[in-house]
Amino acid sequence: MELREMAVNALARNKKAALLAAGGVAVLGCVALGYNYLRKPEQSVRVGVVSKLLIHPLKSGKAVSVTLAECQEKGLKLGDLKDRHWLVVTEDGHMVTGRQQPPLVLVSLIVEGGQVCLNGPNMEELRFPFKQADHTVIDCRVFGTDIQGRDCGDEASRWLTRYLGGEITFRLVHYEAEMKARTLEGSASFTPQIKDVVYSDMAVVMLLSESSVKDLNSKLDEEVTVERFRPNIVISDCDAFDEDSWEELQIGSVRLQRVMSCGRCLFTTIDPETAVMTRKEPLETLKSYRLCQPAEKHIYKSSPLFGQLHNVKQTGIMQVGDVVYKISR
Repeated sequence: MELREMAVNALARNKKAALLAAGGVAVLGCVALGYNYLRKPEQSVRVGVVSKLLIHPLKSGKAVSVTLAECQEKGLKLGDLKDRHWLVVTEDGHMVTGRQQPPLVLVSLIVEGGQVCLNGPNMEELRFPFKQADHTVIDCRVFGTDIQGRDCGDEASRWLTRYLGGEITFRLVHYEAEMKARTLEGSASFTPQIKDVVYSDMAVVMLLSESSVKDLNSKLDEEVTVERFRPNIVISDCDAFDEDSWEELQIGSVRLQRVMSCGRCLFTTIDPETAVMTRKEPLETLKSYRLCQPAEKHIYKSSPLFGQLHNVKQTGIMQVGDVVYKISR
């Protein structure tokens, strides 16, 4: 009996050791697989070329075309000119865009020699200091989320109120670096989380290809320009809607991460050269062939998709002529 018990105990101990050894091997195998995945080299494929870089300093205002830009976490920048860092608001801080005031698309805002320069049709140029530390910081609302902006003064307010020609008083605010940006939290109806958004609708960078605009124009009676869709980065040398499949991109020293498609609204029916809003085209045509898949209706609803929204994964410099690489692993 003692010999039998000793044999059984020995067998049990060996079995336990074998199981432990097998478990250890399995764990090491998983670790090795994870390590191999993490160290798996990236693959980059050329997918296009940057043909335009556009900064929209004033939300809904005229675009400024640049040949080189710094891409920061909060969007494109050239000197003191930053994308969508100025905003028109009502006196109670609610944003005003071209959707409510189409003439805003003809307003130019640039920064020269420490001065902000405002221009618009039939208006004298207004200049005021870029830095106005003694002015009030206003609490603003942009698509239901809170954000701040420093008031640009009574002269800018009078200029905008006179230009827009209404009975409402408008004010201009400027976002400053020390202010807290917006974070659009994920929810049941919208899963991605988008960080460091200033006055943009959604993500900080919008990308669109020339071929997609050409494809749309082939279906329209009157052609539209790429500026109609207010992108930051325009890509050439690719097929229409190739940008829909680019999840991660390298442009110059910048790394972009796709967040979602850009759902389009009535703003696309405003001509950026005349400020005339038709409330019809090209939106109706886009709805005829660019609606989302049924599974994504909780995100995009009935908005047609045109262009792609990106977060900035790695900041850096990009310029017109840069090759665009799609990154995969």
